[in-house]
Amino acid sequence: MKIVADSYIPFLKGLLDDVAHVEYLPPSEITAEAVKDADAMIIRTRTKCNAALLSESKVKFIATATIGYDHIDTAYCAEKGISWTNCPGCNADSVNNYIYAALTTVFEENLKDKTIGIIGVGNVGSRVASMAEKMGMKVLLNDPPRAEKEGPEMFVSLREIQEKAAIITIHTPLNKETFHLVNDAFLDACKNTPLIINAARGEVCDTLSLLNYKGEIILDCWENEPNINLDLLRKVIIGTPHIAGYSVDGKANGTRMAVEAVCKFFGIEKTIHIEVPGEKGIPYYIKGESVALKAHPELFESFRNNYPIRRDNI
Repeated sequence: MKIVADSYIPFLKGLLDDVAHVEYLPPSEITAEAVKDADAMIIRTRTKCNAALLSESKVKFIATATIGYDHIDTAYCAEKGISWTNCPGCNADSVNNYIYAALTTVFEENLKDKTIGIIGVGNVGSRVASMAEKMGMKVLLNDPPRAEKEGPEMFVSLREIQEKAAIITIHTPLNKETFHLVNDAFLDACKNTPLIINAARGEVCDTLSLLNYKGEIILDCWENEPNINLDLLRKVIIGTPHIAGYSVDGKANGTRMAVEAVCKFFGIEKTIHIEVPGEKGIPYYIKGESVALKAHPELFESFRNNYPIRRDNI
């Protein structure tokens, strides 16, 4: 069996080499030619799994070691009988830590009684809500799919968040409903010029709308990564290179889940254990990471691919 794997996925090398031929390639080299004789792929968001990549391949299974899966053409995979999986919740604690660091960097300890609107209350958003409540914040939750399934009692409309929130943080997947959710109309309806935080997907926010916004912005996710808008980078109070989910714990979880999925699909009996290095309790220093990105935006991908060890600590 042959597996083509993203060489930047941490902890992956060696986990499957005893049961398969694994070819480790950087995303730029995961091409149609490279995957044509592969049975499986283990990837990240930088690899677009679509007809252009897969039409001449014999790939049966794709595992993305990420929460998001908008880089996988799911309709095409269904048509061609290609199974796929993502890793929901793998780095939720890491993103929660990032939001905590963002809030405490901007407001220090002055968060009690501030109103935060959380759009998207899945694995990440629910953790952010719990963290915010523990800090004494007033929490407003918006999640239409959950409200439809569970009832509206826990949730509020976007309009209520726009009218009441001092902080709005977004934790939705990217789909046709959330593409450019934050646009001119959305921001114009915000009554308190709230701090906007996006650590979900870049395309959830319209770049031009953010450029015209009068309030403060924190971005970890950007449209057109890694070729991000430099005017927007200069504008944001904190801008990081899509590393909110990049704690070493989150990376290890994603890798383990992806490898376990490959093993399950192909009937491979194997116990996957990853030893996580580093010590917990060291604060996230996203302000410094922002300074570095603003000084060298051309290193966006390098900062991301060579991110230092950082443990989850809440």
